[in-house]
Parts: sequence; C-alpha cells; structure tokens
Amino acid sequence: MKIRIITAGLLLAATAACGAQSLDADSSEPAGSAPPVTLDQAPAEEKAAGVINAITPDPALAGKTPAKLKKDGLKVVSSIGYPPMELYATDGKTPIGFDPALARAIARKLGVKVSITDEEFNSQIPGVLTGRYDFVISSMSDTPERREQLTFVDYVKAGAGLIVKKGNPAKISGPKDLCGKTVSVVDNGSSLQLAEGYSADCEKAGEKAVELLKFPGDQEALLQVTGGRAQASITDYVVAAYKVPDEKLGIEAKALEGTESPWGIGLRTDDKELIEAVKGALDSLIASGEYAKMLEAWNLGALAVDAATINGGT
Repeated sequence: MKIRIITAGLLLAATAACGAQSLDADSSEPAGSAPPVTLDQAPAEEKAAGVINAITPDPALAGKTPAKLKKDGLKVVSSIGYPPMELYATDGKTPIGFDPALARAIARKLGVKVSITDEEFNSQIPGVLTGRYDFVISSMSDTPERREQLTFVDYVKAGAGLIVKKGNPAKISGPKDLCGKTVSVVDNGSSLQLAEGYSADCEKAGEKAVELLKFPGDQEALLQVTGGRAQASITDYVVAAYKVPDEKLGIEAKALEGTESPWGIGLRTDDKELIEAVKGALDSLIASGEYAKMLEAWNLGALAVDAATINGGT
C-alpha cells in the first residue's frame, strides 16, 4: 500500500515570506540550544486557514510539550477522503478539512511542526500502537472496543446518516425501512456496527435481514447508491450532508436520530504526557474561540463540544 506523508508547510517555498511564525522571539539564544521552530502554515485551500495561521503557541502548553515532539514534530495519521472532515486540496496530495485543520491548530498551540500521513482506516490504530504516529484523527468514534487499545481525547459529537437517491425511490426514512434492502458501508467502522444492529432488529421483527456491502472507503460505498447497486449507504451525517449539493450525484441525506456520539483523537494509553498536551491544546482552542471558528469554516458548528473530554464515549 502506498503511504503519502504530507508536511503541512511543504507548499511554501519560503515560510518567512508568508508569515510563518518562529517561536524564537529572542535572537540572543545561547549557543548549543535547540534551533527555533518555524510553525507550519495551513494550505490556502483550507477553509479555516486564516484562523489556523493566526494561532500562536500557548506558553504554558509549549513549555510542557514533550521533548520528542519538539525534536521530531507531531506525527498524525488520518484517512483522507471523508469530506468535510478529511479531503485533498486540488493538488491531490495536500490534506484539508476539519481533522487536518485541528491537527495543525493543536501543533501550533504546542509550538511544534506537524506531518499528516494518509493510511486506510484499519491501519491507523496499529500505526499509533507501534509508535509510527503520535495520534490518529480520522472521524473515529470513541467506543469501548477501541478504548481497549487507545485513549481518546474527544473533539466533536456527531451522528450517523443515510444517503439515498434523490427523490428517495426506495422510500427509506429510517432503520425499519432498511429491512430486505441492500446497504453499503465502510468496513470495520461505526457505520458497519450500526448497520449490523439494524439488520439484527429486522430479523427479530420477522423481516428480511439487511444485505451489507462493505468497502474500504466512503467513496466506494457512495458509488453503490449512485450506481444503483445499493438502495442506501450509512455514513456520518456530516459527510452525507456535505455531498448533497453536488447535483451530479443526485442524492439526499437523512439523519439517523439518536446516533450522536463523541469522535476522538486516539493516542497510546501509556503516553500520558502527550494525552494531557493534546487535551490542553484542544481546551485552549475552545476557550479562545478558535475551535468554533474552524468548525464554522466547514459548516460544522453543530458538532461543537464545550470542553475536551477523555474517553467520553459510551
């Protein structure tokens, strides 16, 4: 599998000319000390770029940032292709969307550089556990099963939704209408668990089970609906709603009530110092109003949380 590693400042030929901020406010730094860090700039196509690039390090947090992060930068993994949470800019290689935006904002609060690596969903948790990445931020639900492997700093609260063809020819308005239908989902995600639960409910009620089509990514699952192979796709509501304005797709989005739950930034449970640093950075972003502005830039204000929570999922 090809892995893409993108450093957030790569698009800038000269960061100083574009307003990149150095943490070194004093040019009389003693000889032999660490070189100053030039903070990465968000790419121009990032809707929250103006907010991100204005973020300055939180002195209290930057002073306690783990030494490894100061040296190597923050290494983040995500699965690009889940808009508006994660998507590529028009160059096809630079990640934008709310998750990359938040990763960049956290790095700036901590006063470190950041790189974002694209990996498929099932490889992300192993990548954090082996130390390849510092954390995963990829629209990942904070669930008891995942907390057996990682600790989560919850950063939004979101629910699931249905994608159906425009006009809803299959007359699907909720879970009970999925019995006997073909539904596409992302493999090994929360949407699959939800679909399996709906299928079990159908069978308990004496109805036909849901036929599930599983795919590595959201785009493949969506194509099953637009191509007529599936009558519906279950995904995160924010993703479904983001796709509706594209007239070429010819789809509608329907919220699945009662499915809202926290999405978390996943870190190694034994990495206590980094967990507290990430939680502190998120709380600082919330308190400053920068977090809310980034959400609004992507029309995701409804997902906001009042404070960072550790392992708040149920």
